Amino acid sequence: MREVTGAPVLRVRALSKTYGMGDTAVQALRDIDLDVRAGEFVVLLGASGSGKSTLLNILGGLDRPTRGEIDFFDHALTHAGDDELTRYRREHVGFVFQFYNLIPSLTVRENVALVTDIASDPMPVDEALDLVALTHRRDHFPSQLSGGEQQRVAIARAIVKRPQLLLCDEPTGALDYGTGKLVLEVIARINRELGTTAVVITHNAAIAGMADRVIRLADGRIASIEVPARRLTPAELSW
Repeated sequence: MREVTGAPVLRVRALSKTYGMGDTAVQALRDIDLDVRAGEFVVLLGASGSGKSTLLNILGGLDRPTRGEIDFFDHALTHAGDDELTRYRREHVGFVFQFYNLIPSLTVRENVALVTDIASDPMPVDEALDLVALTHRRDHFPSQLSGGEQQRVAIARAIVKRPQLLLCDEPTGALDYGTGKLVLEVIARINRELGTTAVVITHNAAIAGMADRVIRLADGRIASIEVPARRLTPAELSW
């Protein structure tokens, strides 16, 4: 078991999120308490509608809670203004979604390089592409890539700005078994070699085996927190 003892990157207390009002109100999150530590690999596991994506969006500054507190180190995000949240996302958070959102008319290298224009201390683009094993595809366009390669470009785009947080929403959801495991290996490598804190949400229970901690959500609440006896490599996973 790998023990992660770094300071909390994120501290969440009594976090709740309600959409709508009155009879049509939907309680997406209910009194979430959670710490995410520096360098940790966390998997958020749960069925569709359990609150995983809502929690990830709030952690990443894409959405705001209805009640509760969220801190990034010593910075309170709960009542941050739009400019402050934009700066938080730009400087500290990398996002990877199920769909790749690459610009079709730009090459792999150009898609990744776009982010460096708004980053304060980006890594060289080719270094990011090397981390996802795509240097040899740097001059290709998205239409010339497989789904797994496009997802790895999306990961390179997320990490080129050296974020402290890598937030991944169903990163293997659109991929086949073998390709999904390759993408998971890339995320594990970023976490291991760069020390980037990674939070991955999934409905696939097998992926939980590669986590330092597994947070299970149900009906907007944390149902359980598990620490695997041994962190598996993506190659050891099966589903």
